[in-house]
Amino acid sequence: MKAAGVIVEYNPFHNGHAYHLDQTKKITNADVVIAAMSGSFLQRGEPALVSKWTRTKMALAGGADVVVEIPYAFSTQHAQTFARGAISILDALQVKEICFGSEIGNIAPFYQALQERRTRIEALNQALQQKVETGVSYPKALSDAYKNIGIDSLDLSKPNNILGFHYIEQIQEQGSSIQAHTVERLNAQYHDTTFSSSSIASATSIRKHLQTSPIEDASGVMPLATKMELQAYQQTYGLLHMWEHYFHLLKYKLLIMSAEQLRGIYEAEEGLENRLLHAIQQATSFENLMQTIKTKRYTWTRLQRLCLHTLTHATKDEMNLADTAPYIRLLGMSKTGQAYISSIKKNIPIPLLSHSKHSHPLLNLDIRASAVYYAILPEPFRSHALKQEYVQHPIRWNI
Repeated sequence: MKAAGVIVEYNPFHNGHAYHLDQTKKITNADVVIAAMSGSFLQRGEPALVSKWTRTKMALAGGADVVVEIPYAFSTQHAQTFARGAISILDALQVKEICFGSEIGNIAPFYQALQERRTRIEALNQALQQKVETGVSYPKALSDAYKNIGIDSLDLSKPNNILGFHYIEQIQEQGSSIQAHTVERLNAQYHDTTFSSSSIASATSIRKHLQTSPIEDASGVMPLATKMELQAYQQTYGLLHMWEHYFHLLKYKLLIMSAEQLRGIYEAEEGLENRLLHAIQQATSFENLMQTIKTKRYTWTRLQRLCLHTLTHATKDEMNLADTAPYIRLLGMSKTGQAYISSIKKNIPIPLLSHSKHSHPLLNLDIRASAVYYAILPEPFRSHALKQEYVQHPIRWNI
């Protein structure tokens, strides 16, 4: 059986994701599509709208055959580390090809940009340092540095292009034989915040809509299974997870921490700990806190990740424990997916976990992050959800 891979968050799964899965199958002619998916918290440092189990159901209903979890230590990081963790998982699962969405929709410029970087690495590093010293954010500095030295085959100011670039980079650095493909994003762009008349909308715009409007109003841009799962989750727990629900926990945590303690948290650097501790004294909401601490140098995403790592108490030592994923947490499978996993499981080079009864510091961090994620739920749902982390076996999708 031939396996293709996708790297996803599905926050939530929408029509664009369904198109991506369909195109992945057509382009790769794969028998199985494996989705490496973020867990409770996401790459931009925010909570997923609904649990990873609910998002796994959405993925399986939408056409994925296997869903595995990208550990917290990779899923909540900048693009290069995010990509390193995800590619290592897919490679261990013997994926032959990956397919990702991008703004450019053509794979050749990604390989060209990587080749150009290799031949001009010293000039790139010098240009990058010069840009960083001007006080701009690192992502902008990197994008500008590429342009300044004449590497312009790929627009690295676009978020999906950036991720795709690092996927291919990691395939090469890890010595993987995975082949990469890309499909162009349709209509909606990553940061779009509003719907159009199209049936394709960005996950960002869907989340923004759901902050104030009924799920039913977004029916046109998501599969029926997604709508039903979102409604069932909201009806059961009374909420969809958003940062403001965690603000009181973050404020309490910061109010009892010293600057020295905060410096041990991942991404607390260059005096950011002092800025955060000062701002929290007067902050009345998460939005208010972020607006207070944001600067030209530090992006919203960068600061949001710092707040998340503070909330989960993810230390620098913990987050740097592994270069690649040390295990694979299996979240769900279709019948085809079950057959594929059964056929390769003896040859997977790292532990394949069907539950959390395994010992590893990064798995402990995953469980702690989930405990924080579920902390805003009322009892007894909170305790039941946390128990799932230890006893829940992969969802078996029988369609």
